[in-house]
Amino acid sequence: MKDRNKGMGGTAAAYGLLIALAMVMSYVEVLIPFDLGVPGVKLGLANLVTMVALYSLGERPALAVSLLRIVLTGFTFGNLSSMLYSLAGGLVSFCAMVLAKRSGRFGRTGVSITGGVFHNIGQLFVASLVVETFAVFWYFPVLLLAGALTGTLIGLLAGEVLRRLPADGLKG
Repeated sequence: MKDRNKGMGGTAAAYGLLIALAMVMSYVEVLIPFDLGVPGVKLGLANLVTMVALYSLGERPALAVSLLRIVLTGFTFGNLSSMLYSLAGGLVSFCAMVLAKRSGRFGRTGVSITGGVFHNIGQLFVASLVVETFAVFWYFPVLLLAGALTGTLIGLLAGEVLRRLPADGLKG
C-alpha cells in the first residue's frame, strides 16, 4: 500500500520530527548566552534542520519545515514582533539558499553561509521599516561577519549530519 503522507518527499513522521527538532534548537539557542553587542546576532541552530531538510527532502519540504517552525516557535516562545523578524529573515534566507544550491557553485557550507548572511539582511529590512530609518544598516558589517561565521558552523554540522543519514535520507 502506498503511503499517502509522502506527497512532498517525506513522511508525516519526518516532517513532525524535523519541526520538533527545529523548535528545540530554537529554544536551546535562547538559552545559550551569545551577545556580541548587536541586536539580532544568533547562532542559527534551527537552520541546521532546514539545511538537512533541504538536502535530504528537497526545497518544498524544507520550506514547509522552516515556515512551520517559525510560526510555531513564534506562538510558543515569542511574540508577533519576533515572528515577523523571523519570517522575514527565514524567507529571504531560504530563497537565497535555494538559489545558491541551484547555481551549483556552492557546497553545503557555502549555501549555509549564504543563508546566514541573507537572514540578517531580511531582518535588517524589517527593522528599517519598523523604526523608519535605514540607520539600522550600520549593524550590517557585524551581522555580515556573524552570518558568515555561524553559517560556516551550521554548514559543516549539516554536512556531518547528512553523511550519517541512511542513503534514502529522511524519505524513508
